[in-house]
Amino acid sequence: MENHSQNGTQDLLQVSALNCIDLSNPNIHQSVSLLKQACLDCGFFYVVNHGISQEFMDEVFAQSKNLFQLPLNEKMKLLRNEKHRGYTPVLDELLDPDNQVHVGDYKEGYYIGVEVPEDDPDAEKPFYGPNVWPEDDVVPGWRQTMEKFHHEALEVAKAVARIIALALDLEVDFFDKPEMLGKPIATLRLLHYEGQVSDPSKGIYGAGAHSDYGLITLLATDDVMGLQICRDKDAKPQIWEYVAPIKGAFIVNLGDMLERWSNFIFKSTLHRVLGNGQERYSIAYFVEPSHDCLVECLPTCKSEDNPPKFPPIRCATYLSQRYKDTHAELNVYNNHQT
Repeated sequence: MENHSQNGTQDLLQVSALNCIDLSNPNIHQSVSLLKQACLDCGFFYVVNHGISQEFMDEVFAQSKNLFQLPLNEKMKLLRNEKHRGYTPVLDELLDPDNQVHVGDYKEGYYIGVEVPEDDPDAEKPFYGPNVWPEDDVVPGWRQTMEKFHHEALEVAKAVARIIALALDLEVDFFDKPEMLGKPIATLRLLHYEGQVSDPSKGIYGAGAHSDYGLITLLATDDVMGLQICRDKDAKPQIWEYVAPIKGAFIVNLGDMLERWSNFIFKSTLHRVLGNGQERYSIAYFVEPSHDCLVECLPTCKSEDNPPKFPPIRCATYLSQRYKDTHAELNVYNNHQT
């Protein structure tokens, strides 16, 4: 694939070849085989025919743009709270502190979690609680669109998790249990890259290199190339491959929690976003098990030759530490009020 650089020359982009899982495929054995191969190889794959219409996906992207096109002072009224709900300004997140020496990510975002009323006992737990919503007269229909997408994306995630369970030699409904995806910490993240040109030599990225925290992530993108993966994080130098967007498909990747669950048999792979000067929108849906779920080595993934490599840990404890590590926690009020 060719990409025209700013000086008019043509650069050859290295684009990754990923397996594609068709959720409408009646041959479940074929789907399990393709998914397992992807999970052992790079932890990234496409999912198509997932049941969410293209018309609705277009609506979600349009509403995302409506939010991000608001004046900054309006967006700052919706600033992310301690439950990680709401607006995150440009530079607020720092995903790769070793390489992002001076600044955070050149992206802005918006977090939407599972809606839990303030008077619900679960609202006191980390990552549970009410969302931060823009007023309907500011972005008409926005909340309804995002709540519908949140619900439909969770059903897609559950369908993918059933195939993952079979690939791990577990019962098909393993991840459907109440303590897992029956009451998940599922977070929708709208993302907007304003068009900054990335320069890895100077630590400037759309999103710094990282792996995701939880079970799986579903990613929908527009047609602007930007996402890259690194299959071998220990390689010197690291080799980065672009992941091409496919209209109507989700790009799915495994998170660190599933890597731990599988005793490091399945891969959670480094990825990042490079900006090329074009504005870019994406929609990420992060799926983790319930707050109190105990993440420990799966029985099908340990043996005398491969004993458990980590101690059990509660899901919310693990996620809280990861969020703390990767947010720059800049003084956004001072830095972004102008």
